[in-house]
Amino acid sequence: MNVTIDILNDSDSRWLPNPDDCQTWITSALAAASYNEDCGISLKYVSEAESGELNESYRSKASATNVLSFPADIPEEITSQLGYRPLGDIVICPDVLEAEAMAQGKTLIAHWTHLLTHGVLHLLGYEHEEEEEAEQMEALEILILKNNGFENPYTTKQS
Repeated sequence: MNVTIDILNDSDSRWLPNPDDCQTWITSALAAASYNEDCGISLKYVSEAESGELNESYRSKASATNVLSFPADIPEEITSQLGYRPLGDIVICPDVLEAEAMAQGKTLIAHWTHLLTHGVLHLLGYEHEEEEEAEQMEALEILILKNNGFENPYTTKQS
């Protein structure tokens, strides 16, 4: 499986993860979800203002959020010509992510790994609106983070 990642940084964040780490985490999430096709994912890092605008437009929530996912809906006849399947876009607000990590006692890198994993799973169709769906998605996130050397993001504080 070849994974192409395009990153656009429109944030003023002081710290962003290494693109190679993002590649590793995304590939790990895809593999754990049994996805093995060549694919592409776009990552965009945004300001709190832009995150708030997107969250309002797409989720009717008037506040910035940590991660949004926009799955691609591209017909097979187009993806077959591309030679890979664009999975969609993941939008992350580093400022919200950083504030959450500090409030939850997590390292930035652990929280980045978690939210990027969460976004990838949404691109693959995982949801957490219903309790059973949430349990399945969280269990997979916990496994993926463990595979990347991080603890359960739902029960632990990391230094």
